[in-house]
This record gives sequence, structure tokens and C-alpha cells, in this order.
Amino acid sequence: GPAHLFRLAGKCFSFVESTYKYEFCPFHNVTQHEQTFRWNAYSGILGIWHEWEIDNNTFVGMWMREGDSCETKSRQTKVHLVCGKSNKLAYVSEPSTCVYSLTFETPLVCHPHSLLVYPTLTEALQRKWDEAEQLLYDDLITDQGYKKILKEIFEEAGLLKATEEKEVEKQSKKITLEFETVEKCSKEYKQLSEEMKKLRVLLSQHGIAYRGNSGE
Repeated sequence: GPAHLFRLAGKCFSFVESTYKYEFCPFHNVTQHEQTFRWNAYSGILGIWHEWEIDNNTFVGMWMREGDSCETKSRQTKVHLVCGKSNKLAYVSEPSTCVYSLTFETPLVCHPHSLLVYPTLTEALQRKWDEAEQLLYDDLITDQGYKKILKEIFEEAGLLKATEEKEVEKQSKKITLEFETVEKCSKEYKQLSEEMKKLRVLLSQHGIAYRGNSGE
């Protein structure tokens, strides 16, 4: 992402609302602490640094995902970056259950070009973007095709996480290549069985329960 925002790394900013204290640590996590004397006062993680929110080819916020579990999903938080005189957490809300919204003010985003995605990319990815622009200009791709290329560029740059489907596709391709022969498959299976044995021993040593299945 934008290099100048990394000055915020290692710092934390808090905001108190009602009985809750929220803490935002850029590029790390967001936490919430209930400030009461109840024996079971809530204190937990609302999200861990995950990826950027990109809109109109501009960084508009940060997604903190995979926080503490909440019913059937994990808590997650979107941090909106807005121009302000000082670095401060200005506002917190919960627009939907276990999805939080934070507004973070900072002078680091006040310059009109401070949040542009293009300058943060490598030369190779900038060229790829330029080519996509040309294809769109020449009507050789649709607007949807252009957006798909941009998404791929952002994923390649590590600004966005690849979707689960893509990861599964990558893994299946990998497996197909590795298990071209029965010998290779048998060898891999033997290695995995050995790893499984080691893991079972390790789990037993630490008294951790595990579930196995017939196929392992």
C-alpha cells in the first residue's frame, strides 16, 4: 500500500464510547474492551489486518478480518481513512451484527494523490495496468473485463487477498502436477502419513483433542 502510511505501523489509537474502549493498531488489529466491573466483561479482537478496500482505483480503507468468532462467522472491521489535522480514531459503529466500521482521521491522506493505487505498484504491474487501459480504450475488452484485470493486478500486488475459489484452483493445479504418477502419489502419501503420526503424538503430548476421519 502507500509507503507513507507505514509510519502508522507500531502505533495504536483508542476511542471510548459508552462502556467500550476501541483500539486500532494500523497493519495489526482492532480490539474492543468493555470497561465495566462485570466478571465476564468482553475483551476481544474485532479483526486482524487483512487487505485494502479499493474504490475507483484509490485506497479508501483497510479491512481487518478474522477477529473473534461471533455466532457462525468471525468479527470484521472496515477502517475508513479520512483527512484530519491529527492521527485519531474519530468514530465507531456496528452497521450490521459483528461487522464494525471505524473512521480514522490522519493528515497523511489529505494530499489528493496520497491514496492512489497506481504509484504503489511495481513497474511490471503498472505496465499491465497501462495495457488494460489501452485495451479498454480500443474497445477490445468490456468495462467488466477491465475491472477483472485490475482485481488480478491488485491481488498480485498483495493489496487484495485472492478469493477462496482461486486458492482452491491453485492447490488443485499444484496437486495435479505433483501426482502425475502412481509412484509420486504413493511417496507423497507416505510422507503425509508420517507427518500425521508426528502431529498426533504432538497433540497427545499437549492434551489437545483432535478429530480424524477414515480417509485422513
